[in-house]
Amino acid sequence: MVNDYFLQNVDFEKFHGLGNDYILINNLKWKIPENKMGNLAKILCQPHFSIGADGLILVCPAKEKDLSMRIFNPDGSEAEMCGNGIRCFSKYIYENDICKKLKIEVETLKRIVNAELKVMDDIVESVKIDMGAPILSCDEIPVINEGLNDKCVNETIVAIDKIFKFTAVSMGNPHAIIFTENLPNNEELNRYGATISSNSMFPKKINVEFVKVQSQNEATLRVFERGVGITNSCGTGTCAAVVAGSITGMFKKDQSVTVHNDGGDLIITYTGETVFMEGPATRVFRGTIDEIKL
Repeated sequence: MVNDYFLQNVDFEKFHGLGNDYILINNLKWKIPENKMGNLAKILCQPHFSIGADGLILVCPAKEKDLSMRIFNPDGSEAEMCGNGIRCFSKYIYENDICKKLKIEVETLKRIVNAELKVMDDIVESVKIDMGAPILSCDEIPVINEGLNDKCVNETIVAIDKIFKFTAVSMGNPHAIIFTENLPNNEELNRYGATISSNSMFPKKINVEFVKVQSQNEATLRVFERGVGITNSCGTGTCAAVVAGSITGMFKKDQSVTVHNDGGDLIITYTGETVFMEGPATRVFRGTIDEIKL
């Protein structure tokens, strides 16, 4: 076919941030066309038939800062931001000598993200991310709110046979935070998460986090991500959960909160103005794609 586009002998690396796994490709080198990026993600992220992952991350040139991160979901849609993904991105670019800085500025679709790398023996041990200010305005998240409130705090939503209260927060991508005494099992998370995520209140769909608070410094979270499904963790969702908890009085500002995701722990601090996230990123393996047709 005339429109076929082939990639051959493409080197990639597989990473995970607390079980949230990504394929990373240096697009400074491969220059994959814009209109092929989403399809590449759909092909490579398939479990069993390909590499399999929660997303594809491309290292791209920046307009003003150090580099740009593009991230695509397994369904081919592009995400605005990803907290776990940017930690993986930071480790990848440092250890591959693409950007050998301990403090980097990364352009995403939504905002500039600042990352601080903790390095030992030239290996990135953890990454602290300044995630910036949360977005709380319904119009900007976006959420269609029929009430007069500019913010969605403890709003009601009906999903199948249950009524939930959610607080909406965007950390560059939208999240509906639901505080609960009983975390859902996988079947419940899939069922209610998918229903809430695609509700007409959310014109760009939404990530859904169910959160159980143990104390002012500890919580447990389970997540259903739009375009993906259940994932082991979500960096932006964990940040959004701490912001929502601070707004509703469950957490205190300027105090770190350890949040247990299915894949491990993240440490989140919300100052009242900006959010800091700290956690690990792990390389799983390196490989080469012999040939792929897009």
